[in-house]
Amino acid sequence: MRLLLDENTHLKLTDWFRHAGHDATRVPSGLKNGKVIELACQESRVLVTHDNDFVNPLLYPPAKHSGVILLRIHPPTLRKILTAFERLFTHLPAKEFNQKLVILEEQGYHLLS
Repeated sequence: MRLLLDENTHLKLTDWFRHAGHDATRVPSGLKNGKVIELACQESRVLVTHDNDFVNPLLYPPAKHSGVILLRIHPPTLRKILTAFERLFTHLPAKEFNQKLVILEEQGYHLLS
Protein backbone atom coordinates (compact mmCIF):
# COMPACT_ATOMS: atom_id res chain seq x y z
CA MET A 1 0.00 0.00 0.00
CA ARG A 2 1.17 3.54 -0.77
CA LEU A 3 0.90 5.78 2.30
CA LEU A 4 1.55 9.44 3.06
CA LEU A 5 2.03 10.16 6.75
CA ASP A 6 1.04 13.60 7.97
CA GLU A 7 3.61 15.49 10.01
CA ASN A 8 1.39 15.05 13.11
CA THR A 9 1.88 11.25 13.13
CA HIS A 10 4.49 9.37 15.12
CA LEU A 11 7.90 9.53 13.42
CA LYS A 12 8.53 5.80 13.80
CA LEU A 13 5.40 4.90 11.83
CA THR A 14 7.16 5.48 8.52
CA ASP A 15 9.82 2.88 9.32
CA TRP A 16 7.24 0.42 10.62
CA PHE A 17 5.18 0.69 7.42
CA ARG A 18 8.27 0.28 5.26
CA HIS A 19 9.42 -2.74 7.26
CA ALA A 20 5.93 -4.23 6.76
CA GLY A 21 6.34 -3.87 2.99
CA HIS A 22 4.42 -0.65 2.37
CA ASP A 23 5.59 2.34 0.32
CA ALA A 24 5.44 5.07 2.99
CA THR A 25 6.62 8.67 2.94
CA ARG A 26 6.08 11.69 5.19
CA VAL A 27 4.47 15.01 4.38
CA PRO A 28 7.04 17.78 4.01
CA SER A 29 7.06 19.97 7.10
CA GLY A 30 4.76 23.00 7.07
CA LEU A 31 2.56 21.93 4.15
CA LYS A 32 -1.03 23.24 4.39
CA ASN A 33 -3.92 20.73 4.39
CA GLY A 34 -5.01 21.51 0.84
CA LYS A 35 -1.50 20.80 -0.42
CA VAL A 36 -1.25 17.67 1.74
CA ILE A 37 -4.32 16.07 0.14
CA GLU A 38 -3.17 17.28 -3.28
CA LEU A 39 0.19 15.54 -2.77
CA ALA A 40 -1.55 12.35 -1.63
CA CYS A 41 -3.71 12.42 -4.78
CA GLN A 42 -0.81 13.15 -7.12
CA GLU A 43 1.15 10.22 -5.68
CA SER A 44 -1.90 7.91 -5.26
CA ARG A 45 -1.25 7.57 -1.54
CA VAL A 46 -3.58 7.00 1.40
CA LEU A 47 -3.12 9.84 3.90
CA VAL A 48 -2.57 8.86 7.54
CA THR A 49 -3.30 11.72 9.94
CA HIS A 50 -4.59 12.87 13.32
CA ASP A 51 -6.10 16.01 11.71
CA ASN A 52 -9.91 16.05 12.02
CA ASP A 53 -10.15 18.59 9.18
CA PHE A 54 -9.85 15.71 6.70
CA VAL A 55 -13.16 14.27 7.96
CA ASN A 56 -15.07 17.20 6.41
CA PRO A 57 -16.52 15.83 3.14
CA LEU A 58 -17.24 19.35 1.88
CA LEU A 59 -13.55 20.26 2.01
CA TYR A 60 -12.13 16.82 1.23
CA PRO A 61 -14.72 14.68 -0.60
CA PRO A 62 -13.68 11.01 -0.45
CA ALA A 63 -14.42 10.55 -4.16
CA LYS A 64 -11.61 12.99 -4.93
CA HIS A 65 -8.73 11.41 -2.99
CA SER A 66 -6.94 8.09 -2.63
CA GLY A 67 -8.16 7.57 0.92
CA VAL A 68 -7.64 8.96 4.40
CA ILE A 69 -6.98 7.09 7.63
CA LEU A 70 -7.84 9.31 10.58
CA LEU A 71 -6.20 8.20 13.82
CA ARG A 72 -8.43 8.54 16.86
CA ILE A 73 -6.27 6.75 19.39
CA HIS A 74 -5.72 8.42 22.75
CA PRO A 75 -3.15 8.62 24.05
CA PRO A 76 -1.48 8.05 20.66
CA THR A 77 1.31 5.78 21.85
CA LEU A 78 3.25 3.94 19.17
CA ARG A 79 2.24 0.54 20.54
CA LYS A 80 -1.49 1.39 20.46
CA ILE A 81 -1.24 2.78 16.93
CA LEU A 82 0.71 -0.21 15.61
CA THR A 83 -1.70 -2.68 17.17
CA ALA A 84 -4.65 -0.84 15.61
CA PHE A 85 -2.97 -0.85 12.17
CA GLU A 86 -2.14 -4.56 12.43
CA ARG A 87 -5.80 -5.27 13.15
CA LEU A 88 -6.98 -2.96 10.36
CA PHE A 89 -4.72 -4.47 7.71
CA THR A 90 -5.80 -7.97 8.74
CA HIS A 91 -9.48 -7.14 8.14
CA LEU A 92 -9.45 -4.63 5.28
CA PRO A 93 -7.72 -5.25 1.93
CA ALA A 94 -5.63 -2.43 0.45
CA LYS A 95 -8.08 -1.84 -2.42
CA GLU A 96 -10.79 -0.90 0.09
CA PHE A 97 -9.02 2.30 1.13
CA ASN A 98 -9.35 4.09 -2.20
CA GLN A 99 -11.78 7.04 -2.00
CA LYS A 100 -12.68 6.13 1.57
CA LEU A 101 -12.33 7.65 5.00
CA VAL A 102 -11.23 5.17 7.64
CA ILE A 103 -11.50 6.27 11.23
CA LEU A 104 -9.05 4.10 13.14
CA GLU A 105 -9.63 3.67 16.85
CA GLU A 106 -7.89 1.54 19.42
CA GLN A 107 -10.62 -1.12 19.39
CA GLY A 108 -11.57 -1.05 15.71
CA TYR A 109 -12.36 1.12 12.73
CA HIS A 110 -15.19 2.78 10.80
CA LEU A 111 -15.18 2.78 7.01
CA LEU A 112 -16.97 5.73 5.36
CA SER A 113 -17.32 6.64 1.70
